[in-house]
Amino acid sequence: MHRLYSNEDITIFWDSDKCRHAKVCVHQSPKVFNKDNRPWISINGASSAEIWKTVSQCPSGALSVVYNHDVRIEFDEVRQCSLALDGESEIGECCFEESPDAWTIVHTGVRSEYEGKGISKRLVFKVVEEAEKRKVKVVSVCSYAAKVLKEEN
Repeated sequence: MHRLYSNEDITIFWDSDKCRHAKVCVHQSPKVFNKDNRPWISINGASSAEIWKTVSQCPSGALSVVYNHDVRIEFDEVRQCSLALDGESEIGECCFEESPDAWTIVHTGVRSEYEGKGISKRLVFKVVEEAEKRKVKVVSVCSYAAKVLKEEN
């Protein structure tokens, strides 16, 4: 299972398949990471700096974090894309084709001036998160998304 947790400043990525339950996060920042709560991550429970420090100590790599750079990610079911928006301007997308067996990611990209900020990874994770909510498998013919999916497995 993959989940995104965002506030205005940062986005936490969580890959439950990688998690080894070492509880480093729970001990380092219990107001953010609490296994008894649902959702178990409360991104507003501590400062972004504390969260970043805690996530960087995750021994399994199940947790990662990026700055949002004032870019929000939305899922557009009609267009079959996750979209990156800076204000009202669309600056990136991760698009998929739907079949009876899976969602196939066919393209991921952001405008050149936004590259290197983790936005594309957020776009891929948003598609994966939405697919998992619907119990749909995700595959990729997009080389970037394939790399992200491989890193997560």
